[in-house]
Amino acid sequence: MPKTGNLLIVDDNKAIRTTLELLLPVYFERVLSIATPNRIPEMLRSNPDLDVVLLDMNFHAGINTGNEGIYWLREIKKLRPHLSVVLFTAYADIELAVAAIKEGATDFIEKPWNNEKLIITLQNAATLTRNNQKIKNLKELKQEYPTMFWGESKPMLQLKHVVEKTAPTDANILIIGENGTGKEMLAQEIHKHSARKEELLVAVDMGSVTETLFESELFGHAKGAFTDAKTERAGKFEIADGGTLFLDEIGNLPLHLQAKLLAALQSRKIVRVGENVPRDMNIRLITATNCDLEKMVEAGTFREDLFYRINTIVIHLPPLRERGEDLNAFAEIFLEKYAKKYGKKCQSFTVQAFKKLHAHSWPGNIRELQHTVEKAVIMCDTQQITPDDLLIAKIGTTKSTVSAKTASLDEMEQELIKKTMINCEGNISEVAEKLGITRQTLYNKLKKYNL
Repeated sequence: MPKTGNLLIVDDNKAIRTTLELLLPVYFERVLSIATPNRIPEMLRSNPDLDVVLLDMNFHAGINTGNEGIYWLREIKKLRPHLSVVLFTAYADIELAVAAIKEGATDFIEKPWNNEKLIITLQNAATLTRNNQKIKNLKELKQEYPTMFWGESKPMLQLKHVVEKTAPTDANILIIGENGTGKEMLAQEIHKHSARKEELLVAVDMGSVTETLFESELFGHAKGAFTDAKTERAGKFEIADGGTLFLDEIGNLPLHLQAKLLAALQSRKIVRVGENVPRDMNIRLITATNCDLEKMVEAGTFREDLFYRINTIVIHLPPLRERGEDLNAFAEIFLEKYAKKYGKKCQSFTVQAFKKLHAHSWPGNIRELQHTVEKAVIMCDTQQITPDDLLIAKIGTTKSTVSAKTASLDEMEQELIKKTMINCEGNISEVAEKLGITRQTLYNKLKKYNL
């Protein structure tokens, strides 16, 4: 049986300490005990790896108010805010239990105790401490985001102005744009200039979250909530608390899961799978999609109330074909990056190479351009990228069965997926990579278009 965490017992009853010292080492990595609470600060300083304190509530004969336990609970929380404390008393009192929980106690055990209940309570408390520490460590990590390249095109300069106005607020933002336009990078830029920039930005690709794990992934789960729930787990909402939650590909979320997401956003509370206790959340929400959500609302495939909940501010990220004057700059940025990565001597593009780049429609947008330049750098053996080095897929030619002038976005996307499937001979991983989407998102789209 795996052992869970490190435990400190604080109880003035020697018989109780001896009993617990015999019982608990089977279940915990290390068990320490002290008779007086005055040694608690010293023990916390010398044992930074403690996961849970089992704290008696009364230490003086004839006193059973529990005030001593409450006092030392507060002291522990001052020194170690994330450390779980389970209170131990022979004088069970529901009001005292409620007061202790409000003060930050993890749980409350009555003497005489049930061994099984005691062990489970302490193990859960230890796991909670370790989960909280993981979240704390994540938040203390310096998040480094790539610098957003705005370029000089008119659409992007207008977009930059909107971002400068909205980023410092807590308004929910919906980013709309085709695949490969850089929606996640824009979300990072918004977070980087928000009041929450010192906290985490947590990104979730909704297209890759399976329906069965949706609630566990977003809201977390309790130990034993389902077959594989070996330990407690904090969900993405909980990890993002105080920061920004970015939900990408939100248009791929099925209706019944949209209802669960909406309920959490409206109440500003989440409930872990396997628990009944709501947890408050404080997040700034940014969502993104390449779908036309308004049409989906009309078709009944996206909830209208959720749509209005997430789109306080709508930002349209333009495709690369509408940023003509920025294409050269992007290509040069990627050239410098990959020449350094692969140790190549190519430093520029020929005029003819630039012409070939501008002649392409870039259905995969910036991501497609990035992959094209990377392949060109690998192929190039001179100081300049030539047209022959640019291996650009011939998608969207005059032989296409869908006219680019009259096609809807769904029709164009369907045609693009068909052609890429043919070019990649049905290799799902390769198709997903070329389209710049996840395998799960590709599966969703294949199902959507009956391909």
